[in-house]
Amino acid sequence: MIDRADRSGFSAWWFTVDRTAFFLVLALIAIGMMLAFAASPAITGGPLTAGDFRYAARQLTFTTLAGVILVATSLLSLKQVKIVAAIVFAGALVGSFLVLFVGADVLGARRELDFGPISLQPSEFLKPSFAILAAAVLSDRGKLPMPRPAITFLMLLPALAILLKQPDVGQTGLLLSLWGAMLFFWGMSFLWVGAGLGVVGVLGLAAYEIFPHVHHRVQQFLEEPGTGYQAGLALKAFAHGGLAGVGPGAGTVKYRIPDAHSDYIFAVAGEEFGLILCGLIAILFCCLTVRLLLRAANAPQPFCQLAGAGLALVTAVQAFINMGVAVSLLPAKGMTLPFISYGGSSLFAMAFTMGLALAMTRQRPKVAIRADGVLQWSRA
Repeated sequence: MIDRADRSGFSAWWFTVDRTAFFLVLALIAIGMMLAFAASPAITGGPLTAGDFRYAARQLTFTTLAGVILVATSLLSLKQVKIVAAIVFAGALVGSFLVLFVGADVLGARRELDFGPISLQPSEFLKPSFAILAAAVLSDRGKLPMPRPAITFLMLLPALAILLKQPDVGQTGLLLSLWGAMLFFWGMSFLWVGAGLGVVGVLGLAAYEIFPHVHHRVQQFLEEPGTGYQAGLALKAFAHGGLAGVGPGAGTVKYRIPDAHSDYIFAVAGEEFGLILCGLIAILFCCLTVRLLLRAANAPQPFCQLAGAGLALVTAVQAFINMGVAVSLLPAKGMTLPFISYGGSSLFAMAFTMGLALAMTRQRPKVAIRADGVLQWSRA
């Protein structure tokens, strides 16, 4: 039992952190670990050859480190959050730039830095750190040399240029969506929001015309959804699994799905555990997003409100895109499912994101003055 009167580090954290959101994150991570064991044989073996659980073992190591990142980040004060976000954003920019020269070339794209036992995708850390920095600028009440939206865009511009050079259209779109959403939460007029949506539409059309892989995927989706190789196999996996799934380890379609352990992990869940688990995953993401948005809305500081909403939104959008692609509601896009897809970069970045969100929404004590002039502690 933990005593509320105990003011030690863990006790102070336990009674101020949003435990509901924390346990929702743990539930998603646990499902991801279970699916790592389900998908690992499909990556290391085949229908007629025995696979092993080496990917699951690695994911277990990544999960342990992610847990440390999650808790450690949630312990940060608001001042420390801003400092850490600035350092991470700068590091992610430098890392994303280095990827252009020393990153591994995978299907014509350079996105990861190889560190031997682990490969890191620096761009994954741009989203949460930018959300914090943009919130800090937008909520600053001091006089600034130029309009706040312009400052946030100038902060974002180098990242957009680097991501388009890699090229990584998906991460570029996510960052632009995050920036636009935070301006909307900040209170930008609907006229400017509409103009921004128009610009996003023009940029999407430009990406369709400039990048051959984007053109191919969109054209394939518009003409015959679900007919692509990966999309078709994913739909077969869902059909094979039905309502309750074929059972752990009994899936067969997963052996033919490329990236079954990462981009199409949702299809593995559908085949082996059925619509029940897929629905549970979607519900957990919805509950987590709504919980964080409500906590952010009730935060006393504008900075916490903006940052918390941005962090919740970017997680929800990424999850929606991954699941939408898996069921052929969206064109194919190499984007991981937060907390569930295999990989250290994705898991570490999402643990960092949720750690920041928990730090934003903690109920910090503050001093209040009663009518009789006596100081007393209250929860904010």
